[in-house]
Amino acid sequence: MNLLKLQIVVLLEKYKKITAVADELGLKQPTVTFHMKSLEQELGVQLFETRSGKVHLTEAGKSLFHYSVKINSLAQEAERVVKEFDQLGRGSLKIGASYVPGTYILPRILSGFAKSYPRISLSLMVRTAPVVKELLLNHEIDLGIVSCEPFQLPPLLAETLCEDELVLIMSPQHWLAGHSQLYPDQLEQVPFLLHSPESSTRQLTSKWAQSNRIELNAHMELDSLEAIKQTVMLGEGVSFVSRIAVRKELENGELLIRQIPQNAYNRYVFFAYNLDRRQSAVMDEFIAHLRLAVSG
Repeated sequence: MNLLKLQIVVLLEKYKKITAVADELGLKQPTVTFHMKSLEQELGVQLFETRSGKVHLTEAGKSLFHYSVKINSLAQEAERVVKEFDQLGRGSLKIGASYVPGTYILPRILSGFAKSYPRISLSLMVRTAPVVKELLLNHEIDLGIVSCEPFQLPPLLAETLCEDELVLIMSPQHWLAGHSQLYPDQLEQVPFLLHSPESSTRQLTSKWAQSNRIELNAHMELDSLEAIKQTVMLGEGVSFVSRIAVRKELENGELLIRQIPQNAYNRYVFFAYNLDRRQSAVMDEFIAHLRLAVSG
């Protein structure tokens, strides 16, 4: 079994077409087919099946796909680390972040780091916190920066960067704006804008409602924090969001915030990395830059 065959498994799951895989790898279609058959013979099990003109992985193929992703990522990491071995000033860093740090914290930090180290290639993908953790576990990124509750997920090591307080947002014209202190049952009386089910904010919202025996009036579900803010500005709806995410709107008087009543849940921004993945000098330097930028 070689890396090329494992790359073919990963790409077939993505494209479902041998021609697309061949184009991606710069190979001829018969060559890809040969490697597919060779892999099945090597392992003694059917890995691929064709249905409606598309190639699908069998259950055995899906099991192999899981490991293929990890092995390919580790191979890429090994090549990268060897090439940049302790040579700060060049190299690359793949970062995954959840929405709040990815949108409101990291752009300024990434910009400053890029100016200091212009030969280092930085990439940032913004996903939900659970997805970022999964990318770390699969060695698909070097560093994750997520906003969530404290967690333990070996072999990931997480360090707190700052608190990420959830607050209740509303329009300045909302009838709740006249109340400096709110009670949980008051939030049953207003249309509530929910985040997408995969987000850590949605999960905390659900836990808060359950702990206070509240049934929220789920007026709308949106998977965009910016869309939630804009909708709250326009109407009667309210929502829970990160205080970090509404700084500009608070300064401009476009939104008001209140503490979430009887909220026992704390959320923080963490950076995390996989202890099974070798830390390069580039990542060490970025973490130092990150700590300094947030504390400053």
